[in-house]
Amino acid sequence: MTDERIEKTKSAVESAGNIPADKKAELLGLLSKLKPAIAKVSQTHQEDAQSIARLVEASAQETIRTQKKPERIKRLSHELKQSVETFEASHPDLVSFVTEYSAFLSAMGI
Repeated sequence: MTDERIEKTKSAVESAGNIPADKKAELLGLLSKLKPAIAKVSQTHQEDAQSIARLVEASAQETIRTQKKPERIKRLSHELKQSVETFEASHPDLVSFVTEYSAFLSAMGI
């Protein structure tokens, strides 16, 4: 389920026409890094992994919207960071990728 959600998100990003090609490529790269990290967490924490994937999807969807809502993306990013905090010791890659993903969204001016 989480893999499908990330793939759906990647497809939406690929078809977005309002993001510069370099930013789109970077966002797709980050999503590609997140996918296996979330899948690894799902082996032992299925509900948490689904929640993380939903937050990634929602934040990416907000990023590719024509009329962005900065307060919503900021809230989603915060929720995403909080959702992975408990995995800092057991899944440091996931935490690192989420931090990188959140920083990217912030850098896009959201």
